[in-house]
Amino acid sequence: MKRMMLGLMLLLPVAAAAGGDAPPAPPRTVGDSREFPPPRLVEGQYWDARQPEKAGDQPLFPQQTRAPYRKVHDYKVTTITDKLRLPWSIAFLPEGKMLVTEKFPAHFRIVSADGSMTEPLTGLGGLATARTLGLLDVALAPDFRKSRRIYFSFFDTLPKGNSNTYLAHAVLDQAKNAVYDVTVIYRGVPELPEENFSMKQGGRIVFARDGTLFMTVGDRDGNRKADYDHQLAQKLDNDVGKIIHLTADGMPAPDNPFLKTPGVRPEIWAYGIRSPQGFTLAPDGTLWETEHGPRGGDELNRIQRGKNYGWPIITHGVDYPGGPIAEGLSARDGMEQPVYYWDPVIAPSGLAWYSGKLFPKWNGNLLAGALRGIGLYRLEMKNGEVVAEEPLLTDLKARIRDVRVGPDGAVYVLTEQKALLKLTPN
Repeated sequence: MKRMMLGLMLLLPVAAAAGGDAPPAPPRTVGDSREFPPPRLVEGQYWDARQPEKAGDQPLFPQQTRAPYRKVHDYKVTTITDKLRLPWSIAFLPEGKMLVTEKFPAHFRIVSADGSMTEPLTGLGGLATARTLGLLDVALAPDFRKSRRIYFSFFDTLPKGNSNTYLAHAVLDQAKNAVYDVTVIYRGVPELPEENFSMKQGGRIVFARDGTLFMTVGDRDGNRKADYDHQLAQKLDNDVGKIIHLTADGMPAPDNPFLKTPGVRPEIWAYGIRSPQGFTLAPDGTLWETEHGPRGGDELNRIQRGKNYGWPIITHGVDYPGGPIAEGLSARDGMEQPVYYWDPVIAPSGLAWYSGKLFPKWNGNLLAGALRGIGLYRLEMKNGEVVAEEPLLTDLKARIRDVRVGPDGAVYVLTEQKALLKLTPN
């Protein structure tokens, strides 16, 4: 993957991401991201026959986009339950059950392998009212068997109407169907207007091998208001559009790149992120992230310490009406290129590395959920590049919110509305 040297120009002002004084947008074409045709499953050809949204855009190195379709395993789908409400994330408990978050109203539920599930766990009432709280990701502490501690992200609206993405931990008491000792350990800066509630909030959590944790925070530019600073993701005095790195107690991790830089938030690990919806740790300890582009330009990124991922200065997509984003650039010195991008978009969501015995030919592959792409996408990886891509579950026509690989090697998938699915060999 080609990388570009970090330059001094990364904080230069550019036109607002909304397009500024761009010429009138062209009419929508057959490549419109909002029209999603059935995938074309022909070995050796890319599955999407539509033209890219960004005219003239080219990948900057081989395998950066439109990898050929390849199938290596048959599978079957079992519905564990279809009784959930806006499920967002899964964590596997040691006893073989699953802790599932429901976004709104904000609930934890424990789901058994047979599909039975608990009533919503008690204990969140003191955190925020149901009207203002959106529950997002959940992860077990590395010492969960001993501490019973869970970490979770949430999106909260404060009394004055502002909001952001926050991180908390609590103790899980399965016997009492409750969480207790709920403690907020991080609050995103700045708190932004309520008009952006639940838009591009990020919130994915990953624990590193050393017990520290990473969390994604989206750039939150969804309201398009004139007073919104579209360059927040490029500025280092805030957490918006960033990957943050914290200790288990919520303090900036000691190896953070800007820890001692005046005027810079010490928790920042990487920046220039748009709408991070997928986040995972590879077997070799590297961080991988998927994020929504605008119209075109969804990205798969390898997240590295101190790097700038370019939003909103560079993108392989265009603005929603069809005009350019800022100066219309796809690359700039000092800004990282995505390992892979989709144009037109799939709206990637949850992300997981496959490692298990049930699907041996999937080992070392990434599994990316998709919302607009209504499916699960298997990315065959080789030497850090995507060499093949396979759409899965597209016949269900369901928006996929999260994907996880269970201790049994099965693949567990949450649809956005209500279902928990299990993929096993056919």
